[in-house]
Amino acid sequence: MSVVLTGNNLTVETVVAVARNGEKVELHPDAIERIKTCRKMVERKIAAGETMYGINTGIGEFSETKLKDDEVLAFQKYLIYNHSAGIGKPAPVEHVRGAMLGRANVHSNGHSAVRIEMTQMLVSMLNAGVTPVVCEKGSVGASGDLAPMSMIALVVMGEGEAWFEGNRYPGKEALALGGLKPLELQARDGLALINGSNLLTAISALNIYDMNRWLKQAEITAAMSLEALYANLTPYEDKVHTVRGFAGSLRSARAIRKCIAGSDLSTGKTPQKVQDAYSMRSTPQVIGAAHDAIAHARKQVETELNGVGDNPLFFPEEDMVLTGANFQGTPVSLPMEMAGTSITMVSVLSERRLNRLLNPALSVGLPPFLAEKPGLYSGHMLSQYTAGMLITEQRILSAPAAVASIPAAADQEDFVSMGMNTSLKNCQILENACGILGIEMIAAAQALDFRSHEFGKGVQTAYKVIRKYVEHLGEDRPLYPDHNRMSEVVQSGEILEEVEKAVGSLEDGEQR
Repeated sequence: MSVVLTGNNLTVETVVAVARNGEKVELHPDAIERIKTCRKMVERKIAAGETMYGINTGIGEFSETKLKDDEVLAFQKYLIYNHSAGIGKPAPVEHVRGAMLGRANVHSNGHSAVRIEMTQMLVSMLNAGVTPVVCEKGSVGASGDLAPMSMIALVVMGEGEAWFEGNRYPGKEALALGGLKPLELQARDGLALINGSNLLTAISALNIYDMNRWLKQAEITAAMSLEALYANLTPYEDKVHTVRGFAGSLRSARAIRKCIAGSDLSTGKTPQKVQDAYSMRSTPQVIGAAHDAIAHARKQVETELNGVGDNPLFFPEEDMVLTGANFQGTPVSLPMEMAGTSITMVSVLSERRLNRLLNPALSVGLPPFLAEKPGLYSGHMLSQYTAGMLITEQRILSAPAAVASIPAAADQEDFVSMGMNTSLKNCQILENACGILGIEMIAAAQALDFRSHEFGKGVQTAYKVIRKYVEHLGEDRPLYPDHNRMSEVVQSGEILEEVEKAVGSLEDGEQR
């Protein structure tokens, strides 16, 4: 079933469906009509000789330069050429597809004065699997993601390079393989293709999706460690969290209880301390705060996905053209800074629980470092070193880019969002977080091997998936294959999917 673009219906999940899973796309008839109506208005104004930014003027510091009639069309081509100024390795295909989807949805609102052929080309490229090769770095996240979006526009023109069926081709050749022909840019078309923060927003949407799934796996992992450490479950009662009032905290406490439901811990058969350390009893408050941060970021990202990030803006009903700064990436980059920081915060919590599993002074009778023969074997001692290294990198990456503006364009663009830096470092934060969580999962599974009480249904399910990939550590062996394998398992979401099959969604309070 296709995703039908209306200008106001994109969600994080629909971005994932198209960008990552190859869902087909089409334009709603009303969106097509809005695009055509807006285009007619601007064509009338061009014919009348009205001065409009980026159409018959230069851009940025050259905005006061009036273009001659015979320069208007050539300007759009040169605009794309000189803005294709990125650097670095190609961005992942899913990031570029997400940006193309977002840009087509911006056009669907009917305020960009682009020709319908341009928007339809973006849609056709998505459906044909033609994905422009885009340098990962170069955007400052204001005036849009100009450098990367220009590399998309190059392929629309039959230039640049593109991926098709996993291979890299010259742009024109890739289009031909997809059954498409290049388009020639006319007045306004070039700027309408590039003047929005669509790439950083697409990356943020994909990250939001992955962050939510990662946090649910953090709750599963916490439940495993709590089982292994004979945790007191009183801090997970609803009343503790409803009296304070944070939605994320209540959600997290319920998710962890669902994973532990049926355990001897939950029935009181297993002896417990009166009160546990913060890394155990504060887990719902910490993961809950991350849920709340990511919920806010999702709201901002989805607003941007369905808003008109462009300049200038065209209003056909009022016959009006307004210039502004709706390309500014700060409304997305600022909450995404908090989202990334929240993943780092929960990663630190994970490492602290790992420490309690490994430290014989804190592990409630577990062998030192979970080793079968402590002294001869070191068990998982070095796993904590690796987690610590990743944590340190997380902290460095959590330094905000959103306050790191560097002026450009002769100070015409004297404040920029640096939102692309935010998006890219969040990708690395997530990658590291999967490694950290995977290490705690391995240790928790090892710890459960030393316990004999009945575990919760969710915990048992997670344990079984882990044991598909990582064997119990008896005699010491190199651990890096286990670490890398579990990081990949966390990224895949297999444990989450199996646990939710067993106990129900971790986003609601119902139990199966």
